[in-house]
Amino acid sequence: MTRWTQQQVAALAPDASSLAAARRLARPGPWSDTGSTDTLVWGKCQGSGKTPYQVSVDLTGPAFQCSCPSRKLPCKHGLSLLMLWVTGSGSVSDAAEPAGYAAQWAAERSKRAGAVASVRAARAGLAAQAHRAPDPTAQAKRLEERLALMTAGMDDFARWLGDLARSGTAGVRSQPYAWWDATAARLVDAQLPGLAEQVRAMASDVSARPDWDDHLLAAMGRWWTVTRAWALRASADDDAMGDLRAVIGWSVPTESVRTGEWVSDRWTVLGAHRTDDGRLQQQRTWLHGATSGETVQMLDFAAGGQVLPMARVVGSVLDATVARYPGRAVRRALFVDEPLISDARGELPGPGSIDAAHAQAAATWAANPWARRVPVVLRRVRATVLDSGDPGRGKALPSAAPVPAALVDEAGDAVRLTDDSPLWMLLALTGGQPSDVFAELEGRRARPLSAVVAGELVAL
Repeated sequence: MTRWTQQQVAALAPDASSLAAARRLARPGPWSDTGSTDTLVWGKCQGSGKTPYQVSVDLTGPAFQCSCPSRKLPCKHGLSLLMLWVTGSGSVSDAAEPAGYAAQWAAERSKRAGAVASVRAARAGLAAQAHRAPDPTAQAKRLEERLALMTAGMDDFARWLGDLARSGTAGVRSQPYAWWDATAARLVDAQLPGLAEQVRAMASDVSARPDWDDHLLAAMGRWWTVTRAWALRASADDDAMGDLRAVIGWSVPTESVRTGEWVSDRWTVLGAHRTDDGRLQQQRTWLHGATSGETVQMLDFAAGGQVLPMARVVGSVLDATVARYPGRAVRRALFVDEPLISDARGELPGPGSIDAAHAQAAATWAANPWARRVPVVLRRVRATVLDSGDPGRGKALPSAAPVPAALVDEAGDAVRLTDDSPLWMLLALTGGQPSDVFAELEGRRARPLSAVVAGELVAL
């Protein structure tokens, strides 16, 4: 297997402190009995105790195992072992057979995966039997009740938007959070959680963004189109209904997706991004198919004490079959089976000036006006820190505000970065020089997720 880059290893760290600790350990001194095969890396790391920790890494996952008491995944020992491996300095040498503990762990992991697959197959069979003869009358009644509840919620939301438009948005910034939360709570009660999430997020945006008025007006327009599209849903095709269901938060059953469109391809992992609003963690992973030419997003969620799955390594290539959710633009997908990691290195697809990215976004929003993010490739752009003042508003940003920055291409066109963009990481990796970047375009702003550095696509 082709060795990774240090940036790819760093992207797997659960937090900054684990990464810093791993870098301090990434030297031959604490390590012994290290080795690697095509799929496994292992070694022993001397900690504060008498017995060194046994560390194993399965590169096909990747997956980690360590005998240390840390609850982080991966822990600092797994990260530092990978850092030693990617240097290729000989600290982790190639071996014909893995160490006993690493081989045993890999075998147990493979056995568990097989057992899980068997259990899932059995459950799927039981579920199929249980649902083989559903009561169509009861199903129709439940659907009718849900649609009536959702329609009432849409009507209430349309009245709220109408009142807001008539009274004007000038006083919205002085409204307390409870004013927004009351509307969001009614949307949740009407089983419209997607709209509720957007309303809650708008409360923070209106308070923090200097362009809050333009941002709010654009959102109100999108929300209004949702209420009109819901009223006309009877005439919508499957893809249009798929986009509508996505924006309002009406989930599509996974089983129905798996029986839909399949695409087998070599998928490059372009970038990934995690969010956590305190209630729900979300992980977005963007994949680009070499043959299909399509870019799809994988979504993972974790609530409560659940843990998100480990992010795919940016720049890796996956041989996989995916099933796509219904929709017209920015399709969501899921893996039909476990993907295989190829030895090849992925590249960013196609050309992309900032003007071309805006044109791509316009075409996407024409097909699906509710697409929140459009994946774009920007060629030879450099990150630039803007003045602390906001010329469009004629006032300075507060000292606690994020540093305003933009990406500028060779034509001189610029796109403002989102407040949560990894600006300093991008500047550190590129040295402020032009680089190819993969980003999410959100309205008039971009969030870079990966960049080409020294010929390699690395996560930011």
